[in-house]
Amino acid sequence: MTGDHGNGDGTAGTDTTAGWRAVAAATGPADRAAAEEGLRLAYRGAGLPEPERIVWAGSPLEAVGIVRALGDEKGSSVRDQVRTRPWADERRRVHDALGPGGWTELWSNTGARLWDTTRSLADRIRAGILDRLAEAAGIDPSSDDGLEDRLALETETRQVLLDAVLGQHDAAWLAAFDGRSERLEGLARIAAAAGWWWPYEKTVVICERPVELHRDEAGRLDHGAGPALRFPDGFALYAWRGMPVPAAFLDELPSIDPARIQREENAELRRVMLEFYGYDRYLAESGARPVHKDEAGTLWRIRMDGDEDVVMVEVINSTPEPDGTYRTYWLRVPPTTGTAKEGVAWTFGLDEGTYAPLRQT
Repeated sequence: MTGDHGNGDGTAGTDTTAGWRAVAAATGPADRAAAEEGLRLAYRGAGLPEPERIVWAGSPLEAVGIVRALGDEKGSSVRDQVRTRPWADERRRVHDALGPGGWTELWSNTGARLWDTTRSLADRIRAGILDRLAEAAGIDPSSDDGLEDRLALETETRQVLLDAVLGQHDAAWLAAFDGRSERLEGLARIAAAAGWWWPYEKTVVICERPVELHRDEAGRLDHGAGPALRFPDGFALYAWRGMPVPAAFLDELPSIDPARIQREENAELRRVMLEFYGYDRYLAESGARPVHKDEAGTLWRIRMDGDEDVVMVEVINSTPEPDGTYRTYWLRVPPTTGTAKEGVAWTFGLDEGTYAPLRQT
């Protein structure tokens, strides 16, 4: 990702952000030649000898294992030299050149648009690594001893994770500097070609990109029929609208029924079941009864043991469809809602007393 995409006034063109958004979401085999050239360029730019060895891993999980197995033979971490210091220096330079307002505008038009999704994804990968390591060690975090073991594992693994450079998931920062910094060119080449990497004096451990990535419209990991994120070595994360779920849980979803939903003790998983099954279908098949009805619609309440009630307003569109039927909509409203009109008003940011639609659509 090189080239002058800036507009010369502190802003950046939309193609810059789009390009780095594509980098952050890229799947498929890494361009190993391009990534390795980027590594060498980053080391030279930091005034360091090129690494003696470059080791490829199938995922960040495998990379953590390789880093730990290498021990002292890999040398000390040089992350500060190849990533942290150049980044800080270039940010200061661009900030001074543009001024505080110009820098804020630049960041708002570039990196800020990618920040939440890239940080969230990186955090989920870190959590997934710790989960897999705990599982491999036979740690049960639900017990007191298991909780202590989990905390010890996190402490032991924290430094290895802190040594990582995020590659493609550094896209937010790189978007802000696209076309503005030759010094960050090596980092940009690596990010455009590969995943996470660990820079040490003698050895670099670098990861392949995911082979599968599924997200919802909000950018959250989301897939109901398999892994939401999967790497070529099999390391995978499962999620439903951003919430981590067990793989076996997703396998069960197509066969659930209202009774199974009610038996689920985990409130978060039960909520996922309801979303997958459909609130309207659940209400129809569970024998639920409406709790209130007025001119705005019908209010339904689903009692949930150990969790807040699910409250929905059933609204019928006043405009017929081309075939003469009327479409029904279901609106999720706060559990404290007492009337259908209050619920509909809430969806418009109003209270029941001020909600007076001229015409329902």
